[in-house]
Amino acid sequence: MLNDACQIGEEIPEKNKASNRLLDIKLVPALTIGFISLFLLAAIIDLPRFTTLIQSLFSIAAEQFGYFWQWLMVANFAVALCVAASRYGKTRMGTQSKPTIGTFRWLAMIMCTLLAGGGVFWSAAEPIYHFITPSPSFGDVAGSTAEAVVPALSQSFLHWGFLAWSVLGTLATIVLMYAHHNHGIKLRPRALLFPLVGDRLENHWLGAMIDACSIIAVAAGTIGPIGFLASQMGYSLEVLTGLKNDMNSQLMILAVVVSICAISAASGMDKGLQWLSRLNVIGAFALLVAILILGPTTFIFEQFGLAFASYLQDMPNMSVTSSNAGWNLWWTWFFWGWFIGFAPMMAIFIARISEGRTIRELILAVAVGAPIVTNFWFSVLGGTGIFLELESPGIISGALADGGLPAVLLASLQQLPFSEILLPAFLVLTTTFVVTTGDSMAYSIAMVVSGDNEPDRKQRLFWAVIMGCVAGVLLVAGDGGLNALQSFIVITAVPVSLIIAVTLLTGPIAAVKMAKAQAQRQVATA
Repeated sequence: MLNDACQIGEEIPEKNKASNRLLDIKLVPALTIGFISLFLLAAIIDLPRFTTLIQSLFSIAAEQFGYFWQWLMVANFAVALCVAASRYGKTRMGTQSKPTIGTFRWLAMIMCTLLAGGGVFWSAAEPIYHFITPSPSFGDVAGSTAEAVVPALSQSFLHWGFLAWSVLGTLATIVLMYAHHNHGIKLRPRALLFPLVGDRLENHWLGAMIDACSIIAVAAGTIGPIGFLASQMGYSLEVLTGLKNDMNSQLMILAVVVSICAISAASGMDKGLQWLSRLNVIGAFALLVAILILGPTTFIFEQFGLAFASYLQDMPNMSVTSSNAGWNLWWTWFFWGWFIGFAPMMAIFIARISEGRTIRELILAVAVGAPIVTNFWFSVLGGTGIFLELESPGIISGALADGGLPAVLLASLQQLPFSEILLPAFLVLTTTFVVTTGDSMAYSIAMVVSGDNEPDRKQRLFWAVIMGCVAGVLLVAGDGGLNALQSFIVITAVPVSLIIAVTLLTGPIAAVKMAKAQAQRQVATA
């Protein structure tokens, strides 16, 4: 059908082709904004029933595609490593002979955008969850015991490790770089199919549907953390200062966060985003050193070494386990759906900042280096909480039961010296991480909607503000609205995962063709 439509399109006069392009440009924002509006309307009219519907669809999506996602994540990582290890790994992406962005800034932008706020709150909370209730992948390990420490960290490493990072920015990025720099295709999710269908989707309604689905997925995954940050910050400020954690205070916090995000988005990638990324990396490193010095240093290093070795050894079993579908549904499959939903837009962002880098640099940085750093970060924050729980049972788990996710980080830091400095510092870091993600995704969405690598300031500002406004409306509607939105990303991951699966084939094809094109350029200029 697509071939027939495209062949017919070739016979259409230029005037009609221009009309198709105009329709395509309008269709993507119309579909995206239309869906968000309907989502908000349904949440406002009957939130309980709407939440129940979304959760049911979430369960169906994860149950039907969970095992497929497991194998997709493994295959993506394996193929990426093979491409990096091959002679095509030395191929430079784009037309520049040198990187256009310095290495530190490049790595900082990748780390901060992909890790985001989850790197702070989840790194403290998830290991504790698995420590109390061990993953079924490790058999009958008793929870809340010394034997549960390594399995808890290892399971956390899987969810935030090699497989997760790889799907967000390796094969998909290679395809986008090839399509854009070698053939002039716009940086949009539909370009992931370029090596198979050529430019036939450039002005086709199917391409617009692919783009809209990817935007909705990443918007859901970005709006959720922005909204939850407001509630988490409200809880944290109440604990620290006694300021009442009510709707008014949460909306004020949200307004501040969105204002910072909007200012950064309006200033452009070369200013706000790069500045925030550098600030995040420097701040995270300083706090990491502080906890290593003030916390259980020996325990952290020992458990990281043991857990990372266990992770490498047990990764095949953990990655494709089918021992407990119910557990996978709310943990591994949820994370895989989340990351897959983010993948096209994240790949676009990484492609935008990676011109001049080699394929090997990209894969080693994104799929190997960044996961190891993330795993160590989880060991520091999560390992500190586990150590404190072992020493004084209930001191962390009790806070988790009473206050939820944000309570774990607060409870852990409150037990360390200089907590009056560490606590505010981590809250600021969490905020800047979330702002960085919101900024970068607003930029990527604006790129896709406008078809321009340098989207207009008004476009960037619009998407940054609209995501904040949606978060505010759902915050007022109740936590169920934000939970439903976050669950919806797993639903949208179903069609997106089919596009990502295609990159298992198109990624290597793009690498080979880029290498040939680069060799031809070198011969021509010799």
